[in-house]
Amino acid sequence: MNYMLMLYADEVAGSNIPPEEMKGFMDQLHAYREALRKANAFVATAPLARTNTACTVHVDRGEMKVQDGPYAETREQLGGYYIIRAETMDEAIKWAARCPAATWGTIEVRQIINLGDE
Repeated sequence: MNYMLMLYADEVAGSNIPPEEMKGFMDQLHAYREALRKANAFVATAPLARTNTACTVHVDRGEMKVQDGPYAETREQLGGYYIIRAETMDEAIKWAARCPAATWGTIEVRQIINLGDE
């Protein structure tokens, strides 16, 4: 089964991290990705652009409405994700706990439903 690990953190706090310290965090994430690869659990990962470049789209009675920014004001923002292979939710949770991002933010773990069209 595939699971999505959604990484949430405070992007304002993240933007204040000095570059040399941020490099250390990125090195930790690269090492985590390599551990996933070695365990044949890695599927995909990507960072997301900051929320000030985002928009939300809603269609109401056929009229498209576009709003700048994220949908809701929150302390933590979705900053990136991993898609991993795991046999069970418990295994996926263990991988999430190993992710360095769990030490500076929150990771939401959700099973990806297979629609059978792959």
